[in-house]
Amino acid sequence: MVKPKRTKTKSPQKEVVSAKGLTGTPSYRDAMSRVEEILQTIEDGEVDVDELSVLVKEAADLVALCRGKIRAAEIQVKTIEEKLEKDAPENAGEDE
Repeated sequence: MVKPKRTKTKSPQKEVVSAKGLTGTPSYRDAMSRVEEILQTIEDGEVDVDELSVLVKEAADLVALCRGKIRAAEIQVKTIEEKLEKDAPENAGEDE
């Protein structure tokens, strides 16, 4: 089996190298699709023992990447909400 080449990325997010040879930082949707594909492959029994650990590691890396993306999005939303609250007029929406 030929190992995929790893390429350096300037992205602060973790680079993922999949068993399919794909490199780079996938989108959340692409990462979750790949996790689902890996799970289906394992559940269908289409993977031998030698491949299993590679696929489990890939899935774990992708799940960690997705969790990081979710955390980053939560922080961005919170920051935007705080900015909007700070910029809002003090009496907006209050009953007299």
